[in-house]
Amino acid sequence: MSAKHPVVAVTGSSGAGTTTVMHSFQHIFRRERIRAAVIEGDAFHRYDRKGMRAALAEREQLGERNFSHFGPEANLLDELAASFKEYGLRGRCKTRKYLHDAAEAAPYSQDPGTFTAWTETEPDTDMLFYEGLHGAYVDGTANVAQHVDLLIGVVPIVNLEWIQKLHRDKSARGYSQEAVVDVILRRMPDYVNHICPQFSRTHVNFQRVPTVDTSNPFIARDIPTADESMIIISFTDPHGIDLPYLLSMLHGSWMTRPNSIVAPGGKMGLALQLILTPMILRLKDLKRRA
Repeated sequence: MSAKHPVVAVTGSSGAGTTTVMHSFQHIFRRERIRAAVIEGDAFHRYDRKGMRAALAEREQLGERNFSHFGPEANLLDELAASFKEYGLRGRCKTRKYLHDAAEAAPYSQDPGTFTAWTETEPDTDMLFYEGLHGAYVDGTANVAQHVDLLIGVVPIVNLEWIQKLHRDKSARGYSQEAVVDVILRRMPDYVNHICPQFSRTHVNFQRVPTVDTSNPFIARDIPTADESMIIISFTDPHGIDLPYLLSMLHGSWMTRPNSIVAPGGKMGLALQLILTPMILRLKDLKRRA
């Protein structure tokens, strides 16, 4: 952690909705005139697209059917922790981009599914912002979480997460139902062992819970809308959080525990702004004093 060069990380599995939170942060950064260095979790995958396919095939031949991007062996987690630490020390760190599609790859004259060269983040930024799978990761060798000043978890209930992934991968990426389900099953041990524990280390979690029937996510024709959902907002330490103010602003919300608020799903954007803006400004103030 670093008061002079703070690190903010949003962690959540693929299809969880971390991108929505990222957009909220972009609004906060623009409104509060904060210049953030941004690094993506995909930049710290160990393999590019072809390499991952080869690694999967090799593991299959060895009888290992649970190799996935959720686990440590498919990622450069020591390097991610080192980048966070380096930014905290001097306000710059190394990163790269993973080029998901042809549009992202075109400016670099590279193929989709490849990485750009390693480079440094821009100088004179106010803080580092990370969005990806492993912002709160800890194991016997890599401790990413210890270098993060503000950790946010984005955690829809698992059936909703599967529905979102099925719809995204089938419509946007052209995968078959069977292929997506195979990925879900392959990732499950890593999800349990390496993704879920991270949400016990975050400072605040946003969990979306649908209020419509998602008991069989594999036949769902539609993704439940925001108005068909509730948001559970859970604080690790509610001290310093103005809970009465949040309840007054998030109409239709209530508390279920001393550290938990339930709000209508349509209030997600407002909740993010109300909760995260003071946290970001606190980091900015600590940076100024440092």
